Amino acid sequence: MSSKIGFDNEKYLKTQSEHIRERISQFGDKLYLEFGGKLFDDFHASRVLPGFKPDSKLQMLLQLKEDAEIVIVINSDDIEKNKVRGDLGITYDIDVIRLFNVFTKIGLYVSSVVLTRYDGQPTADAFQKRLEALGVKVYHHYSIKGYPSNLQYIISDEGYGRNDYIETSRRLVVVTAPGPGSGKMATCLSQLYHEHKRGIDAGYAKFETFPIWNLPLRHPVNIAYEAATADLNDVNMIDPFHLEAYGKTTVNYNRDVEIFPVLNAMFEKILGESPYKSPTDMGVNMAGNCIVDDEAVSEAARQEIIRRYYTGMCEYRKGLISEDEVMKLELLMKQANVTVEDRNVVSAALNKEKATDGPAAAMELPDGTILTGRTSNLLGAVSALLLNALKHFAEIDDEILLMSPHVIEPIMALKVNHLGNSNPRMHTDETLIALSICANTDDNAKKAMEQISKLRGCEVHSTVILSQVDERIFKRLGINLTCEPKYEA
Repeated sequence: MSSKIGFDNEKYLKTQSEHIRERISQFGDKLYLEFGGKLFDDFHASRVLPGFKPDSKLQMLLQLKEDAEIVIVINSDDIEKNKVRGDLGITYDIDVIRLFNVFTKIGLYVSSVVLTRYDGQPTADAFQKRLEALGVKVYHHYSIKGYPSNLQYIISDEGYGRNDYIETSRRLVVVTAPGPGSGKMATCLSQLYHEHKRGIDAGYAKFETFPIWNLPLRHPVNIAYEAATADLNDVNMIDPFHLEAYGKTTVNYNRDVEIFPVLNAMFEKILGESPYKSPTDMGVNMAGNCIVDDEAVSEAARQEIIRRYYTGMCEYRKGLISEDEVMKLELLMKQANVTVEDRNVVSAALNKEKATDGPAAAMELPDGTILTGRTSNLLGAVSALLLNALKHFAEIDDEILLMSPHVIEPIMALKVNHLGNSNPRMHTDETLIALSICANTDDNAKKAMEQISKLRGCEVHSTVILSQVDERIFKRLGINLTCEPKYEA
């Protein structure tokens, strides 16, 4: 695992905010800016672009906050099927409320939430009531027959005209969502149609970090984006419109290329001519210009592709995704020229499992040190691994016990005798709580507790699928976890 910085975050903040200001000034009364990806916790970007801060996009937006308002978009079908954000482990509807609360708390104005592909779904109606109880305005947008090819129907009163008009009051309207496939672009285009009918000049631009338009099509960073969106069937492709207009090769993805004729027709209707000759022109992303070490970034992206592959294999084992998605991830692994052996913790964990004849886990620290953990009567392998890592960071001898069996045994008895658990071993959350109790009276335990922040960014592999509790703890600690796609016997 490399801890080399490959991305200049300060340069990114400066050039990106300048570029967005330029785009705002290009249009008249109003600019709809589609914000793709995660707005203030873009952990995917921070993993594949080492040096990128997860809240970079938010920091830029705060510079524009007097001119900006936020519209949050969520696909009604995603509410219906309880779609979950993979990085945070929460459903999209809960994330909308989380986004609303965070934006409001830091002084950004959230004007409304849009339920896209609305068709009277009961869960969407229940969610709307919940939002309205919080004082949030809610609008409905509908599926449009023949979208995105039937331009005449789409750009009509039966198409975009049927959608609710979103009342906005500021020059810059940032349209964001809990995840991809929510309908951000369609929401922007619908608003352009409605604004034009009301005599308001409005423009559109897109702020999407990935794929990075000025990196090669098969660059590991762009392949990692495809792996991250395998469930959406997104495909990176050469932008044919840009190639034709300028003779330059740039990278975009299929949904933007498909929708471009609609956007072009929309602008022609509104402005008489389109300001954009290609999907790449629509973007304002400057991330590719801020990569300072291509090899560091490439290696980080290759590691992300392997992690995504393992996540997909485990989800397939749980029956959550189709075999097609797994096959796509396998193909992306081949395109990036990586195998699971390129993830150092995998062989370390499997070797430990073989040596101890039980589930095991391994962790790689930022300096390349590999630690392992095995299953015991008291602790699961990942709990043991966490304690080993904290001991290592605190320079505590491996033989020293951080927690007395007198603390652990009553917890185990409670789990088995009263809470109905068949497995008495302590999960990671129980282990950390027990350690924090011991830290009151034991200096070594206290020293170990003080090291917890150093776990962020470490790599872990488990030889079995972990419980949701353990997965959640690793996410909160900022540890990059993968698991073999098998359950503990």
